[in-house]
Amino acid sequence: MTSKAAPIAIPQFTSKDYSSFFLAGALCCTITHVAMTPLDVVKTRIQIDPAYRKLNMLTGTRHVIATEGPKALLTGFGPTAVGYLVQGGAKFAGYEYWKKKSVEFAGSQEAAVKYRTAIYLGSASVAEFFADILLTPLEATRIRLVSNRSYATGLVTGFTRLAREGGIRELYAGFLPIICKQIPYAIGQFTVNEYCHEIAFRSMSEETRRSLSSTNKFALQLGSGIIAGFAAAILSHPADTLLSQINKGHGPTGSMSSRLAALAREAGFRGLFAGLGPRMVMTAGLVSGQFLMYGAIKEALGAPPGLEIHKESSAAI
Repeated sequence: MTSKAAPIAIPQFTSKDYSSFFLAGALCCTITHVAMTPLDVVKTRIQIDPAYRKLNMLTGTRHVIATEGPKALLTGFGPTAVGYLVQGGAKFAGYEYWKKKSVEFAGSQEAAVKYRTAIYLGSASVAEFFADILLTPLEATRIRLVSNRSYATGLVTGFTRLAREGGIRELYAGFLPIICKQIPYAIGQFTVNEYCHEIAFRSMSEETRRSLSSTNKFALQLGSGIIAGFAAAILSHPADTLLSQINKGHGPTGSMSSRLAALAREAGFRGLFAGLGPRMVMTAGLVSGQFLMYGAIKEALGAPPGLEIHKESSAAI
């Protein structure tokens, strides 16, 4: 007779715990995205402005400063701060929630470990989908401000004008491309980070792992975050390019899917990956910074660790 698989020890997160997850995710995402605003301005210009198409991050930054002044590098600051405040909270808290629910559905440690890739992919995807409902109108406003210098003076005027002139339809015109961008991004961010930690932990004894110094923990989190950031950038970049084009009003009329297909054909492979280098640098900084801050803020708030389902351990991290 074969023995039954042992049940997995699942933490019972409370509403206070999820509030802490939300706050930690909100703060880590809005802080990192706001810090990267200048890079994002130049990256977006490279994607959608022919005058920037042959420039790199350094020459593009110089061109922005020379033609518009240093203040232009902070274009879209307001929508970025608010958008990623709500999106980051929903994404990180949602990932914790859906991963826990998925492990409960699996029913045992053996099943959870066996299907951990599906759990990571599914949890990241569902959490990001709902987070993007909150993000899309603010991202549309940000891109409109960056791509059209005279569109509005900031978040409130830009959002109001976009809502007044286009309504809900225009605010959510980029929802399909944004989920095509953000879901692969979240998959790369969470799944690759989980596997980087798992690979590192496999090379350690349990005693070594439990006695890791603060410096070693920091190095592990930083390295895993950088690798996850590179993966997130590569997976999501084509849709990021199309999102910028859609929000600037490019492409033929028709359904969103037909517009995306037409823009993709027009851009070609090289066009879809225009600006990837700067975005990889930006995303590596974003993702690694987010994971470092997320863990630190959770600890400061007294929140419990997340549920770990790595292959060789069922302990919480």
